[in-house]
Parts: sequence; structure tokens; C-alpha cells
Amino acid sequence: MMECKTYIRAHADDLLKDLTTLIRIPSVEGEPTPDAPFGSEVARCLHETLALCDRLGFRTVNMDNRVGWCEYGEGDEMIAVLGHLDVVPAGDGWQAAEPFSGEIKNGRIYGRGTMDDKGPTVAALYALAALKDAGFVPSRRIRILFGTNEETGCQDMVWYLEHGGEVPVMGFTPDGEYPIINGEKGIMNCTYARKLNQTGAYRLTRFEGGTASNVSPAYAVAELACPAEAAGKIALDKVTVTAIDGGIRVEAEGVSAHGSTPEQGENAIGRLALALTMLPLEGDLADCMAFLADRIGMETRGESLGIAMRDDLSGDLTVNLGVAAFADDTLSLTLSVRYPVTKTYDEAHPRMERAFSLGGFHETKMKHKAAIYMPPESELIRKLSKVYEEQTGDKAVLKSIGGGTYAKSIPNLVAFGPIFPGDEIREHKPDEYMETERLLQNAEILAAAMYELAK
Repeated sequence: MMECKTYIRAHADDLLKDLTTLIRIPSVEGEPTPDAPFGSEVARCLHETLALCDRLGFRTVNMDNRVGWCEYGEGDEMIAVLGHLDVVPAGDGWQAAEPFSGEIKNGRIYGRGTMDDKGPTVAALYALAALKDAGFVPSRRIRILFGTNEETGCQDMVWYLEHGGEVPVMGFTPDGEYPIINGEKGIMNCTYARKLNQTGAYRLTRFEGGTASNVSPAYAVAELACPAEAAGKIALDKVTVTAIDGGIRVEAEGVSAHGSTPEQGENAIGRLALALTMLPLEGDLADCMAFLADRIGMETRGESLGIAMRDDLSGDLTVNLGVAAFADDTLSLTLSVRYPVTKTYDEAHPRMERAFSLGGFHETKMKHKAAIYMPPESELIRKLSKVYEEQTGDKAVLKSIGGGTYAKSIPNLVAFGPIFPGDEIREHKPDEYMETERLLQNAEILAAAMYELAK
């Protein structure tokens, strides 16, 4: 609809002004209160957004300051656009602008959230305003959902669904990449633990590495109470052994990588376990380290664990051993396992549990997000592909990824935008920005997508 493009260009200054207002609210998760479950600044940003929706003439709802939405049109069915207003902390290293300034210069708007995800969310809101101004009468209601907890757990959408939030017949989140992410691997973030009854001359006193399940660790360290001559028994590349009072310290280096692509890194925890198996360990400690070295080690596809699987759409299952900790004679391991888009939790999880039980471990925590796969012939993918190709002139190449987007938090959604192929990934980095032209281009594409899904 050409009227939408005309409206968006005519209201570009208003769009940027309203986005600047939201960027200036540091909506990082804070201390919860009865009126602000994710912190006062997050709640303030939601209130400001809903006030903007009111000014644009939309019906609005605020569900307990956890999630809000605006809606346009009538009909039994609803299509959804899911954005989020919370942001990660500013962090260090900002040079081009202050992190919560919303400063505009050289064709860019700077600030935390400009790309992820306030910019695309405001673009979606102005896209809906353009449809309304053009007199579009949808057959399906169009709802823009404003989430407030995407960055730290997506509990906003859990709450929404558990408290009667309507499930859309289809929709998208502008919180990923173009053209369309129609497949996302299932994610199992899990912790396994084993209590050690240590015997013999070698006793583990420390074993730790990593900071998060979704990051391949670049460093891991162990300390053992043991004979002094133990220091000469370990010879392994990227492993350093130091004599300490009453024993040795063993440090392993790795290469960090995202947990969805662990094959791009080198796991320091696995390397540390391989080093410790060079020692004459006994009993539980020997069995535990042998399991860790032989069944996981430097592998990333779960072959030796017996959980390997793949499909042609998304490739291999991946295993990332992200965190190890040792306390009270108990070794705990936290992993992120990503299984292919055409597989299920019921196929992957029992094999995982069995593998670790054979190593003497038991599961202490499991957080699961099911895989997403929307086939190319589905109505949603056909229509979004049509929109992308008409709006850009480029082929809508479908993507399956190992990471997870906000689309996982509500059924029947996929990730659509805002990052174009070849553009720099800038979210969560210093000097986060979005080009003003890209922002307007997103608004135009999102207007066409809403029109296509709701007509």
C-alpha cells in the first residue's frame, strides 16, 4: 500500500522523536516491586509506550505491568507482532553517544535498544498507524505485543499465556534477521551433578570454569591435593600445571564461542578433564573424570554421549559444556544442548538423561524451549516471503538457526527482521545504533506484512 509508505515518510520525525523518548528510559531489569515485577524503569517504559499507542488512537491493555498491547481492527482471529521494551545493561566502551541518549547524527540513532528491540517495535507501531490512516479494514485483528522480559528469561510471555493471553493464529517478531528465520533448534539448558566419594592419593579440591550455559568457556581450573611429583605427569597443549601448597593447580585455556556454535570454539572444561585423566586417579574421581573426558571432552555433537542427531534443515545437534563447579564434594556441569528443528524434546532428553546417568550424574535442573519449524508452504511463510521479495527485490531465503529468538515464547510466530543480510550485528554492543533509513524501511516492510497477514 503506497499510502503506508507516504504516511511513514511524512511521520519520520515523529517516529524518531517517540523512539528517542523510549531510548532515554534505561529499561534494564531492576528490583521487582508489586507494581513493577521487572523493575521500575521497565514498567515506566511500558507506560510510556502505551501512552503513545493511546495518542495514535489504538485500544490498549496493560497486563500487570508485565506485558501490554495495542490492537486494531475486528474479527475472531488475531495476528501478532511481538516486540520487547527491556534492554541489556549499557556496558562500557560507548564513544559515539551516551547509551541512553537517543542521539541522532550522521543518519543514525544511537542508544541501547535502538536495534534490540525498541527501534523495530516503534517502527511496527508506526506501521500499524499507517494502515489505520490508510483506512485498511483487516479481517483479522492486529495486535502489537510489548514484552518487558525478553533479555532475562521471557517470563513476561510465560505470564501472558498462563493468564489467558490470546494466542495468535500467526505472526512475527521483529527481533531477529531478514529474510525469515523459519527454524530454530530446540534448546535444553540443563545441569547434572555427581557426588564424589574420593579415595586414594589424589583428591580434587577445586574444579571450575565458564560463566553461562550458552558460552563455550575460554578458561577452566582445577586444584588437587596430591604428591608433589604429580606436576610432571600432565603434558597437554594449552594446559599449565603449577605446584601449590600440598598439591597442584591445573589451568586449561580454550577459545570462547557462542553456545549455539560451540564447534567454533575450544572448550576449556573439556580440555581440563582430558588433562586430569593423565593422573593416576582412583575411585569416583577417576570414573568421573574419565566420563567427562571420554564422553564430552572437546566434542560438540554428542557422539560419545550417544545423543548425536541431525537433519538437513538445521544440521547437527550441538552440545556446549558451559559451566563447571565443585562444592561439597559434588561436581556440577551446566550444558546447553541444541537439537535439530525437526526433532523433539522427547527424542533428545531421554537420551541425554541416560548418558549422564551412566556416568553417575543426576539431573538437577532442566530448562527447555521447543524447536520451531514453519514449513515453506505454510500461510505465514508464503506471505512473509511475498512481502520481503516485493519490498526489497531480493529472494526470501529461509534460515534455520541454532540460537533462539523471541518467537519461541509464543506459538505460531517466526522472526522477521530487523537486520538485513550483510548488515553489522550491533545489538548488545557499545554504540548500538540503527540507521534512520533502515528504521523507516523496516516500518514499510512491517506495514506490508501486517496488511498481508490480516487482510
